[in-house]
Amino acid sequence: MALLAVGCTELPRTYSSESADAVPIFRDDFERDELGPAWRVTGEGARIERGALFVEGLKNHPLWLTQALPDDVRIEFDAYTPSEEGDIKIELAGDGASAAKTANYTATGYVILFGGWNNTVNAIVRRNEHGRDKEAVDKPQVEPGRRYHFVITREGGAIRWSLDGAELLLYEDPRPLVGEGHQHFAFSGWESPVYFDNLVISSI
Repeated sequence: MALLAVGCTELPRTYSSESADAVPIFRDDFERDELGPAWRVTGEGARIERGALFVEGLKNHPLWLTQALPDDVRIEFDAYTPSEEGDIKIELAGDGASAAKTANYTATGYVILFGGWNNTVNAIVRRNEHGRDKEAVDKPQVEPGRRYHFVITREGGAIRWSLDGAELLLYEDPRPLVGEGHQHFAFSGWESPVYFDNLVISSI
């Protein structure tokens, strides 16, 4: 279910990053009062606030997009946090339902972290963010209040993450998580307050 409403107070994107090869299949600008049926809530801490998705204290209880996505996909959105802790987090190629049952959460897909672990790491992780199967860098750190534009593309086993128009990380998985059980996207988080907006998902 694509949400196509346009709000008059919508903020412009930080970067224009349209791709000629991408075909939009889902959009959400969060210009409404309730999340609605397009999203599956797995815990407390996610709501619409000031025309954006606001998450805080999710403790790895993702907000799953109910629409199944193709394996080769492009996902872009804006995000910012007022907190110095950073911790802007999403999940890609997950099962659309899983959430943490204990403090040691293992994702069903890939976790992308910007300013994770108290603003000390940026990473693309295969399932376990505390494991070794990942690509990571420690810079840049998240700046409180700065609005960032994310573009994440997945083609085959390659996942590329660009931030404000510049590639930050490339993760190449020789055993890609594809097909049933790996068709969903989620916004996630631990404790930090984070705003997400202007989500566009395209097949590529």
